[in-house]
Amino acid sequence: MRRYRGGRGGLPIQSRTVNGRQFGGHLSQDARPESTSAHTSHQLQAEAPVFIPGQVQAAAAQKPPSKSQPKPHPKQRRPSKSQAPDIATRTHEDIDHGYYECPICTGEVQRKSKIWSCHTCWTVFHLSCIKKWSSNAGSSATHNQAQDDALPSRQWRCPGCNLPKDTLPKNYTCWCEKELEPRAPVGLPPHSCGNTCGRERAKRCPHPCELICHSGPCPPCAHMGPTQLCFCGKHSVTKRCSETNYEGGWSCGNICGKLMTCQMHTCMRPCHDGTCGPCEVRVPARCYCGQCEKEILCSEQGTPKKSIRPHASNQIEAITEIWTGLFNCGNLCDRFFDCGAHRCRQSCHAQQEQPTHCPLSPDVVTHCPCSKTPLSELSQQPRRSCSDPVPSCSKPCGKILACGHICDQVCHVGDCPTCMKTVEISCRCSRTTSKTVCHQGKEEPPQCMRICRTLLSCGRHSCDERCCPGESKGRERQISRRKARPLGSAPRVVDDGFEAEHICTRQCGRSLTCGLHTCFELCHKGPCPGCREAIFEEIFCNCGKTVLHPPLPCGTKAPPCKYPCGRTKRCGHPQVPHNCHGDDEECPKCPFLVQKRCLCGKHALKNQPCWLQDVRCGDICGKRLRCGSHFCRKPCHRSSDCEDADIKPCEQPCGKPKKICGHPDLEDKCHAPYACKEDKPCQSKIYITCLCQTQKQEMKCAASKHSEGNSKKVLPCNDECARLERNRKLALALNIDPATHVEGGDHIPYSSDTLNLFAANPKWAQTQEREFRVFAASEGEKRLRFKPMRAQERAFVHALAEDYGFDSESMDPEPHRHVMIWKTPRFVSAPTKTLAEAHRIKTSQRPLGTSANVSENEEPYNGYVIDSPRFGLTVDELKSELAQVAHPGVSFDIEFLPNEQVILKALSRTLTPSELQRALESVKIPLITCISAKGFGKAQLCTTDSSLNILRRELDHPGGDGWSRVAAKKAAPRIALQANALKETNSFAALTGGKVTFSKRSAEKRKTKVETVVDDWEAAELAEEEKERSGEEDGGVKAEPAGGQAANCGENIVHRA
Repeated sequence: MRRYRGGRGGLPIQSRTVNGRQFGGHLSQDARPESTSAHTSHQLQAEAPVFIPGQVQAAAAQKPPSKSQPKPHPKQRRPSKSQAPDIATRTHEDIDHGYYECPICTGEVQRKSKIWSCHTCWTVFHLSCIKKWSSNAGSSATHNQAQDDALPSRQWRCPGCNLPKDTLPKNYTCWCEKELEPRAPVGLPPHSCGNTCGRERAKRCPHPCELICHSGPCPPCAHMGPTQLCFCGKHSVTKRCSETNYEGGWSCGNICGKLMTCQMHTCMRPCHDGTCGPCEVRVPARCYCGQCEKEILCSEQGTPKKSIRPHASNQIEAITEIWTGLFNCGNLCDRFFDCGAHRCRQSCHAQQEQPTHCPLSPDVVTHCPCSKTPLSELSQQPRRSCSDPVPSCSKPCGKILACGHICDQVCHVGDCPTCMKTVEISCRCSRTTSKTVCHQGKEEPPQCMRICRTLLSCGRHSCDERCCPGESKGRERQISRRKARPLGSAPRVVDDGFEAEHICTRQCGRSLTCGLHTCFELCHKGPCPGCREAIFEEIFCNCGKTVLHPPLPCGTKAPPCKYPCGRTKRCGHPQVPHNCHGDDEECPKCPFLVQKRCLCGKHALKNQPCWLQDVRCGDICGKRLRCGSHFCRKPCHRSSDCEDADIKPCEQPCGKPKKICGHPDLEDKCHAPYACKEDKPCQSKIYITCLCQTQKQEMKCAASKHSEGNSKKVLPCNDECARLERNRKLALALNIDPATHVEGGDHIPYSSDTLNLFAANPKWAQTQEREFRVFAASEGEKRLRFKPMRAQERAFVHALAEDYGFDSESMDPEPHRHVMIWKTPRFVSAPTKTLAEAHRIKTSQRPLGTSANVSENEEPYNGYVIDSPRFGLTVDELKSELAQVAHPGVSFDIEFLPNEQVILKALSRTLTPSELQRALESVKIPLITCISAKGFGKAQLCTTDSSLNILRRELDHPGGDGWSRVAAKKAAPRIALQANALKETNSFAALTGGKVTFSKRSAEKRKTKVETVVDDWEAAELAEEEKERSGEEDGGVKAEPAGGQAANCGENIVHRA
């Protein structure tokens, strides 16, 4: 069947069948709204026909959608799933973002859910889900094992790792299980109690985890482990706790050198664990029979035996050989008996001086081989020599074999044959039997696979032996103790006669009450007996004034003493009064304060507790490392604990300036004494600008030995650049100094009450103003609470809040009364001028008659301020110039303020504030001249506080008012247009907001047109206006005909541009 869908160009759609059900090509919905009918055909409809499997549904007539139906709002995008490297962070972030699912119910694990976490796989479950899981798993296991006549299981398996668990989940606890029903506040991980984790780490680490209660495993320990001896005990080492092997120990690699068990040689193996083993030194040796002589291992020597053997010789005297045999060669002795006809068939043994009597001699053999019939009855002729055969009788052999059976063969010579009888044998526990050929009594009974669970006599351990011989007796004994006893019957005599197999043979080993000895008896029930040792010496206290006389039981401690302690302190200070005590208790710490040298030895710290051993000054070490390029960054420490201690390589970044771009190499670690590779792109931040240095962009340098990077890229100029160039030309034409031009004019955005309160306490008021500006710039903050303050200070906060457009209210009674402010619709943004600037403008506008002489109360100058600093000005440039004109004994601290001002704070340890001002005034002219000549900016004397707030400037003294001020200022000096204003380029710029496109630098330098300053600016403006009207040049401004308003007009034009 083939159908056609509207709105898709009439393309046929094949019907398909999936798992026996037929679909008409609508398995998925296209997200693109091709047409109204196609979009609504897949939605829920009231007139839709009943769905019947296997039949194609006819498309119902669709109604056009209502125009008034609101469009669905786009859903807010959720944060992606956590990709953190550790389990704890991933678990915390996924729970906070709603991505963590319970593996049992597949529901989300939320911050308010009650959870349970597995300590093996660290999977998190809902507490209710894991309770059901554990109870169902335990009941099913109990049911299955009860059918097999086995004990019910006490374990259940975690669904995350499928490993058995002993304890059932019951309560909702935090991750570290210290707090029940935790409620983690905002800022802490979910389900965390906020306390220190304190869990034990892996590898038997003695240091608990120091992190805040968290999920997942604890990180490796960063502490130093204990000092460990090697296996041979000759060397010791101290490593990090995570690297210390608390179980296996370590080997130094040197020769062991311990004496072997032979007491003759030493162990030549490298330092090892355990015993040295058998001695492997080869020594010359001879066997007992004397046939074999070779070198054998020292550990393979047998019991030394003395052997004597004579040898025939042509000489008159016989030769007798004597030696000490050390091993059995395994060969037959093969020495002739005294008969000279038969040889000894025994294995290698010690030799005697005289040959052994032949065992087949007639005087030795008197009966047949079975020893039942004398030889005289079997033969009429007696045996005359050992070579004569021994006759046999016709009776059964009858000898008892090794298996216990009787040999059923006829009397024979030699050993009896193997027993071939079929016997029935049982296992050791007598639960299984089987038939087999007789094992000649050399094999033990077979063992079945049944494990004995009988409790041993101690009541603490179980047998755990496979196929235990005493299992049946132990089971009968336990059943007899559990039998019900009739009412009124006599009490049953309990027979605790345990089987030999079920008597615990382990040593008890529990500590006795004395604390010095352990129980040496066999493992038993009940408490251990008291220590049987006694003390026959007097026991004194530490001072010897209180004594206990013998005999005394073992473990008796020194008696308490009421007399004062007589110990003297090693420091020499008087002892703190306290009673006499034992050596296990320390005396109180010395409370005296003394002067001590810090660990680094640079400072002598005063008022340090006498008992404190390691005194630290907190300064950075600064010692040059072995690499020669870096200095130790660790705080005050011992001289042997620098960063490169224990021959560690320097881990600091290289920091050397790259030859390609000059930036420090921070990508690679220290690689001294080798040169920098510079094969990776430089990651340092640089600024690129347009040709006029108005557009600025921050980006990575990316320079390497393969590429020059982004340092030579240039931004294209835009409309903002053109606007600033027009303003510069207007300022030049109107004789306006942009450095003294104030944005916004003399407008004061604050009330008189606010400025009067500011003048009363400027330092404190500037601190509060910073709080206001930070609050105004924070979009998410809606209210701000100030600390309790006095009534006059609260009045200033209320007045300043009114100027900002905030609502304010005082709360709580004295002395905790404070101010709370809220943002309202009246608030737009913070004023552009600060309170200090507004106060300075208001002071300059004050009439001449009302100006007061405040020079007596003003603070002396303590530095310089540079206004309108050059873009890209660096600290090194200022330092090099200040070093040439600085006053002896005065140094400068250079700080860049956020308002693009530079503070040169003067510092001196010997000069008073007034003397410091005179020193600054002495170098004022050369310093200001030098800064102006270099183009750094305009400098003037100033007074700053500890927070670098400018309290007073040299040019802030108000003069007269009205025309007298204009006459005093005179006319602004003419500014000559710089001919190379567009030639100079700089690689520094600030970040702009728009999209940046790069333009290649022209190979040829641009030729700039030098403009000259005309004397008649009105004529120049009229000519410029005519050019604008004729369309030759875009932009321009209208000139005012009145010459008296030229300056004000120029300022307004620049402000609007």
